Amino acid sequence: MLTLAARDTMRTLLNAAALQMVDGHKPALYFVATDQATRVVTRTEFRAQVVLYANALAQQGIRKRDLVLIARLQDLESVYLFWAALMIGAVPSMFPTLTEKLDPALYLHSLAELARLSDARAVLTTDDFAPTLAGALPCKVLGTRALTPDTERTVALYRPQPEQVAFLQHSSGTTGLQKGIALSHQAVLNQIASYSDALRLNEQDVIVSWLPLYHDMGLIAGFILPLVQGVPLVLMSPFDWVQHPALLLRAIHQHQGTLCWLPNFAYNHMARRVRERDSDGLSLATMRAFINCSEPVRADSHALFLERFRPNGLTEAMLQTSYAMAENTFAVTQSALGQPVRIDWVDRAQLQTALYAQPAAPNDPDALPQVSCGAPIAHTEVKVIDDSGQPAPERRVGEIYVRSDCMLSGYYQRPDLKPFDADGWYQTGDRGYLADGQVYLVGRSKDLIINAGKNLYPQDVEAAVNAVDGVHAGRAVAFGVPDEREGTELIAVVAEVDTDDPAARQAIQQQIRQRVARELGVTVTYVTLVEAGWLVKTSSGKISRARNREKWEAAR
Repeated sequence: MLTLAARDTMRTLLNAAALQMVDGHKPALYFVATDQATRVVTRTEFRAQVVLYANALAQQGIRKRDLVLIARLQDLESVYLFWAALMIGAVPSMFPTLTEKLDPALYLHSLAELARLSDARAVLTTDDFAPTLAGALPCKVLGTRALTPDTERTVALYRPQPEQVAFLQHSSGTTGLQKGIALSHQAVLNQIASYSDALRLNEQDVIVSWLPLYHDMGLIAGFILPLVQGVPLVLMSPFDWVQHPALLLRAIHQHQGTLCWLPNFAYNHMARRVRERDSDGLSLATMRAFINCSEPVRADSHALFLERFRPNGLTEAMLQTSYAMAENTFAVTQSALGQPVRIDWVDRAQLQTALYAQPAAPNDPDALPQVSCGAPIAHTEVKVIDDSGQPAPERRVGEIYVRSDCMLSGYYQRPDLKPFDADGWYQTGDRGYLADGQVYLVGRSKDLIINAGKNLYPQDVEAAVNAVDGVHAGRAVAFGVPDEREGTELIAVVAEVDTDDPAARQAIQQQIRQRVARELGVTVTYVTLVEAGWLVKTSSGKISRARNREKWEAAR
């Protein structure tokens, strides 16, 4: 198993345990679905399937350093294709597929632009979706039949250098049309070694995941890490999990799962959506940790989850946290497993106005719980810079900077973008503070909205709203509203309109919700229509999201 002490035993991801010839009878992964029996894939079968798909890719003209986008539902073929691309030296990148929530025209345009800007060699998809993509993309589109594994051909195993780019992660926006984060074999293995040590990963662990593979949490923690380390992976589709959240509990029970990563909204979703009869008799006693990641961690979400599933063997010590980002491959920090995560009670007013985390008594009515994200993992440094650009003292809120040996190589095909400062620090855009060696997040410098684990840029929501008839073009604002019940940010839209007719205003509200859902695949919870001139502008003439959110909240 790859550890910091044994870091030199692996040079590239092709040294992954799941691809080796030894212990071929051991399970590499279990694929769980609601409508069929669980599929068990041994290491021998896993390697054999990857080799077959590598042959098929090579036969289709895919060569080393070619970028291939994998746009299909989460299934075994997408798993094999990712590793097959690595095996022939291509650069794979997981990409969301088209769902009924997304506008087809917008999705196709975004994927076409990504393929063009990144000079993608091919998009790998299903036979059903291939004809749709083929007419819209500037690159080759290969469906399932075109990638039928070739048993007659044997491709030579590519031997990359550790510093070469292994794959791309795209940020977790709606369609993934963001800067491609290029990660080298070396950076990924450095992350796996350091993070595995922080987790005290061992051969008895079983990782269970429903997370999408186009998101860094799913791709690294719930996919690459277990296959590299030879730890059994229990994988399922995120669509199956959302519709049947008890599926995760059954998988943990049946396969004696020990580790599972979840965004904060999932704790609320499971606590409120899993029926008693669907969780009766299911044991979570084998779990070492449910690790809250990807969204700001809420203490009340943990409390709700613990209360609901304590009868199933859940304990407070199982509820753990991590601060992660794709640019750092994945984890920046990790809480200490085996003990309850730290909660820092601070004075709400001091935090919000003085930007200082003043300790407060938990029973103080003005106390605010801040959940620790843990300490930085090995070979990763964190510092906080205040608004004057100077290092912030302990408990002073500022912007978080990160430096490590598992950072991105750069942004793919974007040499004009420089991710690091002169000393190698990455500016995250997140705001937080340090206390007793622990990292605490309090918000984001950016206007990013995180809704149910999905990163949304307000300007994308606003663009959809501005296209609705009856809305003044350029006179709409979108922002996130923290919601304690759902454990995530809800989306609010304020738009200026002319009409006072109630029926017309109701129709505009409905069109706004429908258009945003169609184009971005998310639900707008609050739609407020206001008269012309209501929205607050900055001195430069731009609409101020922060000030309009304050005005909207005051009006509520």
